Amino acid sequence: MPATDLPPAQTFDPALTPGARNAIRVCLRLQAHERLTLIADRACAEIAAALRSEIERTGADCSAFVLEDHGPRPHRDMPPEILADLARSQVSIYAAVTQPGELRTRMQMTGVVSRHRIRHAHMVNISKQVMLEGMRADFLEVDRLSERLIERARRARRVTCRTPAGTDFAAELSPGLRWVKTAGLITPEVWGNLPGGEIFTSPLSSSGRYVVDGVVGDYLCGKYGDLAATPLTIDVRDNRIAGLACANAGLLADFRAYTSTDENSNRVGEFAIGTNTACRRVIGNILQDEKLPGIHIAFGHPYGEYTGQTWTSATHIDCVGRDCDIWLDDEQVMRRGSFLV
Repeated sequence: MPATDLPPAQTFDPALTPGARNAIRVCLRLQAHERLTLIADRACAEIAAALRSEIERTGADCSAFVLEDHGPRPHRDMPPEILADLARSQVSIYAAVTQPGELRTRMQMTGVVSRHRIRHAHMVNISKQVMLEGMRADFLEVDRLSERLIERARRARRVTCRTPAGTDFAAELSPGLRWVKTAGLITPEVWGNLPGGEIFTSPLSSSGRYVVDGVVGDYLCGKYGDLAATPLTIDVRDNRIAGLACANAGLLADFRAYTSTDENSNRVGEFAIGTNTACRRVIGNILQDEKLPGIHIAFGHPYGEYTGQTWTSATHIDCVGRDCDIWLDDEQVMRRGSFLV
């Protein structure tokens, strides 16, 4: 195992153990004969140590890397020695805090994951709070709920979302664009975020107003946190941003700049429903908050390798609201953030 700055196993808070065990034993189903690559940063070192302790208990081989040991961050490219090690593994975990410009490195990593059909847990911005909340979910039950919901979603041609904050948004769906389930049980076919708990597609088209009174994604989440006091209002026409408004001038400027990065950065690439019922409130962390029961959308990269969407983008930013009412065609499946299915 490469030398790292991860704390010794005995130094991490034992309260992290249930979430770590869920990740290794339930979500990734790591076996003794397999090999795992663990990629972390110093900010997530304690969580990485808890994960490594569970990995060691399985008897599996593990290589662990700390990103800061491979040059100052933000990295422009994922260090090649990490990508080479990753290509040798059947299972992998990325547990690190986002930094501006590093989406490119994560896309390089997930490219290797997809090519080699690696069971990959994406734990971007993982925190102790998330380990104690969303990562303690019953992922078998989350998967069952997600399966019931995705069966309905695949038959629908329109999804409508409304919230008390003013969201009134609709997506038109196409049978040529697939719904994908990432409910926490990770397979070689589809890598997933942990904590898991969502179904998503890329819409054929979408329009309306989406009020982000939860959080926005990527590095802007760490910068601005919970947006309840200063929501970001996004007007969408023909699947692209048509207008933005926010009382927080800094957030408005940063979001506008982010979604102007390339020709598709302002295009709705993802339309998703969170299904992790262990997530009960917005906590200001996109990794968990996008799994909150409700609708979230993302501008930019549409995960075309899974959804079947044909265009691409170098950016991807999630937007989360609160207290959704959701209809699949004419069937209401959620009221004020609670599932009716």
